[in-house]
Amino acid sequence: IGPYGASVFGTPTSGPIRVSSAAMRQIWITKAGAPEVLQVKEAADPVAESGQVRIRVRAAGINFADLMARTGMYPDAPPIPCVVGYEVSGVIDQIGSGVSEFSVGDRVIAMPHFGGYSDTIVIGASQIFRMPDKMTFEEGAALPVVYLTAHHMMLFIGTLRREMRVLIHSAAGGVGLAAIDLARAHGCEIFGTASPGKHGFLRERGCQHPLDSSQDITAQVRAIVGKNSGVDLVLDAVGGKSFTDSYNLLRETGRLVCFGVSSMSSGKSRSIPSALHMLLRTKRYSPLTLMNDNRSVQGVNMGQLFSRIDLLRPQFAALLGMYERGELRPYVDRSFPFAEAAAAHHYLHDRKAKGKLLLTP
Repeated sequence: IGPYGASVFGTPTSGPIRVSSAAMRQIWITKAGAPEVLQVKEAADPVAESGQVRIRVRAAGINFADLMARTGMYPDAPPIPCVVGYEVSGVIDQIGSGVSEFSVGDRVIAMPHFGGYSDTIVIGASQIFRMPDKMTFEEGAALPVVYLTAHHMMLFIGTLRREMRVLIHSAAGGVGLAAIDLARAHGCEIFGTASPGKHGFLRERGCQHPLDSSQDITAQVRAIVGKNSGVDLVLDAVGGKSFTDSYNLLRETGRLVCFGVSSMSSGKSRSIPSALHMLLRTKRYSPLTLMNDNRSVQGVNMGQLFSRIDLLRPQFAALLGMYERGELRPYVDRSFPFAEAAAAHHYLHDRKAKGKLLLTP
């Protein structure tokens, strides 16, 4: 149960949660609109019930889906006004009955299904993970959503193999950097789109072929691999025409994984024309086309997988193992205090961020 009464991992709530008299702080989307609609409000502390723990949050991750929710363009979000946020790190300060695998004082990572923009959350014990000793709270909050998304796309539903050619759109973003880490760990040839000012950074992270996101991506890739060749895997969160271009770049047995539609939201508030433009430019594929082309198109929406903890826990455990071995390097661009939540959203809208942005109570 989230701190404001919303469900966690798809479990419906049966009524208001029990709370204590101490105050917690949360960042609320007060109405659909620009970042300034975000406001910090106080509420009574939630109390851990049976099977739950209470966490004092040290850092909370920001994701592009949060921006879409704030503009009213994310159908999976709770009705506005609401508190969003999928990932936090912090310290357990209260244990509910029936919880034996965790103790007060444990440093943990948690994935609430919304409600993470809070300095205190109550969540089921099955939805938290103990942090490695060497992991910082910032790294802990930067890991769950983007690395799970990348892992699910590339290693769970995918067949990532050594020396594959991988094209990652928005490669300097959170999911993009996570995908670079996973592709690098598997010895892949990596192509990544970003603005030219981020190309040096991408090379430092292991991307061999940074591409200018403002220019023709197909022409840039073909110039490297040859006009009659292509790539094996494309991760595309842009949508619209980009999906078509990505599909056409696939060579035999290649796979396009669609995991976002950033082109649907071109500004900082809701734009129906932008959404319609994106939808009209999205091509449909029939099974016959896919068979004849020997290609695959798959979709990933992590927000719809929170009810499948049986799928997510093993993947997250694998990611923590990779972190312990030094194969993953969560990158935090900036941390913003709660009072500057609007500035954090502006920073992400303006495409200034590299990797993750965090909110710190």
